[in-house]
Amino acid sequence: MRLFLCVALTSGMVTNLWSQQSDTIVPVQKDPEKILRKIDIRKMNQMGFNFWQDNFSGHWAGVDFGFNTFLNPDYSGYNTDFMENDLLRSNSTYINLVEQNIGLQRNRNTIGLVTGLGLHLQSYRLDKSTTIRQTENGIIEPETLYFDQNQKSKLSIASLMVPLLAEFQIPVNHYKNRFYISAGLFGEVRISSHTKIKYRAEGKKEKLKVPGQYAIHNFKYGIMMRTGYRWVNIFATYDLVPLFEKGKGPELTPFTIGITLIKF
Repeated sequence: MRLFLCVALTSGMVTNLWSQQSDTIVPVQKDPEKILRKIDIRKMNQMGFNFWQDNFSGHWAGVDFGFNTFLNPDYSGYNTDFMENDLLRSNSTYINLVEQNIGLQRNRNTIGLVTGLGLHLQSYRLDKSTTIRQTENGIIEPETLYFDQNQKSKLSIASLMVPLLAEFQIPVNHYKNRFYISAGLFGEVRISSHTKIKYRAEGKKEKLKVPGQYAIHNFKYGIMMRTGYRWVNIFATYDLVPLFEKGKGPELTPFTIGITLIKF
C-alpha cells in the first residue's frame, strides 16, 4: 500500500511539472510567412563563404599587354606587303581604369556582365626604312625614307575602349579562388594616330613624328575573350572592322593576344 502511494505521488509530481512546462509555450497568433520574412537568410554562411552578400565581381580593370598581328592580309593594288609588321615589336597596352559589374543571378554571384572604360595604345612596327603617308584622295601609300642603319619605323594609334562581356566563374578551393572565362564585344573610338621614325643624325638621336588620320576608322568594334585563374590571365581580341577604311588601304584585320600584367 505504501509502495502504491509513493508511485502515485511521484507520478502526480511529474505530471504537474510537465504541465507547468507546457504552460510556458504561448502560441503565436500570426502568419508564419510574415515571421519568416523577417529572418535575414543572407547572414547564413557556408564554410566561410557567403553566397548572398558577396556581389558579382568580374575581371576587367587592370593593365593588359599583348602582341599585334594581321589576319588574312590583302594587298590588292599594291606592289609590296609594306605593312608586314614585326610581331614581337608590335604591341598593344590596355589601361582599364573603370569597371562595372552586373550580376545575373539572384542567389549566386558566379555569372554576370562586365563593362567599363579603358585606354588602348597600339603600335605596329614596320620595316625600318618604310613608313606610310596619305595622299590628297585619302589613299594610303608606302613611303621609303633613308637616314641611317639604326632607323626604326612604326604606326601608333590611341583609342578609348568600352567592352561588354558575359563572364562565367567556377569557384575553386571552397570559393577562395575562381577560374573564369568571359567573352563578348568591344567598341573603340580613335582619339589620335601618328607615324614615327627614329634615326640618328651626326651621332644624335632624332625622331620624325607625323600625326594624321591615315584612313584609320574613327570607330571600330570586335570580339574579345578573357580567361584566367588567380594571377595567370590571358586575353585575345579580333577586330570585325579592317584597320583602314575600305578602298583607301590594304585590307588588314588586326588580331591581338596577350596577358594581364596588373589587376585592380
